[in-house]
Order: sequence, then C-alpha cells, then structure tokens
Amino acid sequence: MLVNIPDILTRDEVAEVRALIDSGTWVDGNETSGAQAAKAKRNAQLADGCETARKAGNFILDRLQTNPVFISAALPLKVYPPLFNRYAGGQAFANHVDNAIRPVRGQDFRIRTDLSATLFLAEPEDYDGGELVIDDTYGTHSVKQPAGSMVLYPSTSLHRVLPVTRGARVASFFWIQSMVRDIGQRELLYDLDRSIQTIHAGDAAHPSLVALTGIYHNLVRRWADV
Repeated sequence: MLVNIPDILTRDEVAEVRALIDSGTWVDGNETSGAQAAKAKRNAQLADGCETARKAGNFILDRLQTNPVFISAALPLKVYPPLFNRYAGGQAFANHVDNAIRPVRGQDFRIRTDLSATLFLAEPEDYDGGELVIDDTYGTHSVKQPAGSMVLYPSTSLHRVLPVTRGARVASFFWIQSMVRDIGQRELLYDLDRSIQTIHAGDAAHPSLVALTGIYHNLVRRWADV
C-alpha cells in the first residue's frame, strides 16, 4: 500500500526546516549505507547525529504525531529519527530494498522497518529528475510531491531515486515499525478507518458508526503487537 500524505508541513514549516538543515554539515550519503546500498547510492546526507539533524527531525516527528492520515496508515509503534538527503549534479540511488532492521548509531534503539517514508523538502519545479520510483504488487509508481508532502510505502518494496539533472532534490527519509506487522492487515485497517471517517463526515449520528468503530478496534486489538 502506497499512501500520499499532503501537507505534513506547511510552507512556513518547510522553510523553517530548510533553514536548519541547509546550514548543517553534509557528508557522503554512504557513511550510513549498508553493503548493498553503497553500490547503488550517490547523494549527500546531513551528518548522522548532528544537532541540526536532531532539531529538524524532532520538528518533523512532532507534526507526524498530530497527522491523522499518518497515524491511520502506519499505526506507528516506533519511528526512526528522521534523516536528510540531497541529490544534485546527476546523483541518484539505484534499485534497492531497505534493510529489515535499522539501529540508531550509539544508542540502544532499533526498529523493524515495516514502512518507509520520504518527506519532500524541495518544490518539484526546483529540480529535474529525482522521482522516487516504487515497484509493488500493483505496478510501478513514480512519486514527486510538493514540499511538505510525504509518501509512505512498504519497506519490502524495490525502489530507486532517478538522477537529478538540474537543481537539488532535498528530502527527509525514515522508517516506521508498525503495531501491525502484516501488510494486508494494515491495509484492511486503513481502508476501514477511512470508511468510518467518511461516514462520520456525512452523518455523525449514523447508527452503524458505533458498530464499525468497535469492529475496527477489535481488529487492532487482535492484530497489534505492542
């Protein structure tokens, strides 16, 4: 399941995050790569663990906690501290699959990567290329969103970033361990929650709402691993 989530950050909040990270120290993106990724990845990354990355990452995490679409789609148990990358001058990231387990360097923290997220921090018209291309059971999806918007997709997906031939593609990326490990179960819960919200928006007193909400929570109770 691929979910596009608009307006995680407002235009002013994007500018605030960009002011933070643009002044930070950028290093070769392969400093945090595994063996597979190092062969495919050509980009720059905000230095791992630097104060600038921490501040910008916490800002994003605060916004995610209040975003109902993110909560519904991810059912997050743990969120990896956001990282930041930049592609320019033909840089790209060839086909790869994200590591199943991601530890945080120097901390006793690791997550199972159920979901991957890319939060765009540059407007599409500011660079050419740089599409995030994701292959899943439903086909191939090319994603290039406005600044402040995010795409959420299964970490099991084969994906790539196409070469950036003009300007710079700047984004935050991170992973989520969901309370519900199974992709199919997570998708059913997301579809059910969206249906409940649609009914509620049309008729908050609809007699089926209580029953459907009860079914939703009973399924979460059955499937959640917390």
